[in-house]
Amino acid sequence: MTPRIAPLARTGNPPAVQELIDPVTVGPAANIFLTLANHPGLFRRWLPFGGKLLVGGKLPVRERELVVLRTARRCGSDYEWGQHVSMGRDAGLTDDEIRAVRQLDDDLGAGSWSDAERAVLRATDELVTDHRIADGTWQALTADHDTEQLIELCMLAGHYAMLAGVLNSAGVEREEGVGGFETP
Repeated sequence: MTPRIAPLARTGNPPAVQELIDPVTVGPAANIFLTLANHPGLFRRWLPFGGKLLVGGKLPVRERELVVLRTARRCGSDYEWGQHVSMGRDAGLTDDEIRAVRQLDDDLGAGSWSDAERAVLRATDELVTDHRIADGTWQALTADHDTEQLIELCMLAGHYAMLAGVLNSAGVEREEGVGGFETP
């Protein structure tokens, strides 16, 4: 994929922009930040929100990664998929579970999901497809999730669906060595 919006350089940007990108481009996921930094005002506001969902949330980390991976797959975001496979592994997902998340069949990969995980995956599918969690799924979620977690789940899936649209439309390329839907 050829970028429609070229990422900024890692260095040599105006000081206000460089100040924004320096802390977030030290890891393997730089292209997303270097691309979004083309709109510094929006990027500045987005970073804390995205960061809160990624590392400061109330959902269990394993469930967070299930939501992100499933949303990435549903939205065709090869970039986000590639970035979150290793994060999913770090959260305790096995390669078999990650492959099951990648499948788009209705049985959710018929894997060894707990009831809570199955409800999270189903809710993610419903949010991305219909923009609403069905009553039965909501009921299943309330067995294991409090109000803050329910709100966060909705915001997490919505955020990553929005981000997928931006990344796909802007043509953000995966970093060298980061796999896409073919991994694991």
